[in-house]
Amino acid sequence: MLIDSHCHLNYEGLIERQGEVLDAARQRGVRGFLNISTRQSEWNAVIATAEREPDVWASVGIHPHEADKHADLGTDALLAIADHPKVIGIGETGLDYYYDKSDRTVQQDLFRMHIGVARQTGLPIIIHTRDAEDDTLSILRGEMEKGAFPALIHCFTASQAFGEAVLQLGLTISLSGIVTFKNAKDLQETAKIVPEDRLLVETDAPFLAPVPNRGKTCEPAFVADTLAFVAELRGVERDALAEQTGRNFHALFAKASA
Repeated sequence: MLIDSHCHLNYEGLIERQGEVLDAARQRGVRGFLNISTRQSEWNAVIATAEREPDVWASVGIHPHEADKHADLGTDALLAIADHPKVIGIGETGLDYYYDKSDRTVQQDLFRMHIGVARQTGLPIIIHTRDAEDDTLSILRGEMEKGAFPALIHCFTASQAFGEAVLQLGLTISLSGIVTFKNAKDLQETAKIVPEDRLLVETDAPFLAPVPNRGKTCEPAFVADTLAFVAELRGVERDALAEQTGRNFHALFAKASA
């Protein structure tokens, strides 16, 4: 069961032709979509898409780029919206020190708040991390000591050492179209060693179109190309990997199967 575990169906480039985009993905064998939010103002629209489409689910959270604008967001607001039956994940959230669009302390505080909500609800937290490996790992380890919570690193581009560390903490790793890029040799090596039961695939559409679609607006249909590349990289059959990643998705996002 091939699933796009991270896409932004309500973003410009996809929202204008959302039905067409979903149908194109279904024709390529995609059987589920996790529609991700990045700011509070998106929550209702992302959920509305999930309500309308039986094979689409929603996440609720605040991207680190948006942290400054949501510094006063309370736990109660996130808990309340997370109770919706089509909301199956918390995020995306995390740390981004590459662009530094928000104060790092505010990013860290919101990241910890999201983790607390994930722990309280049992919903997986969807983590964005860029140029922030040390602080991301420090927060994850510290929060795990307070109590375990389900989590994944989406659009994994970090070092192999970071990958091994988060796997030891019990996290899942999701690979995007970046793994297909010619200059992603280190990432490709990491992709080979992720345990089969901890691996997901995604598009992050409308961004990061994989080979052979570079230069195009990324669509959920393209997750099939990323999956095929990763299957060849790992020396496994494409259909077998699709089924495995589908099982992994439903194991992690258990609410999707409820």
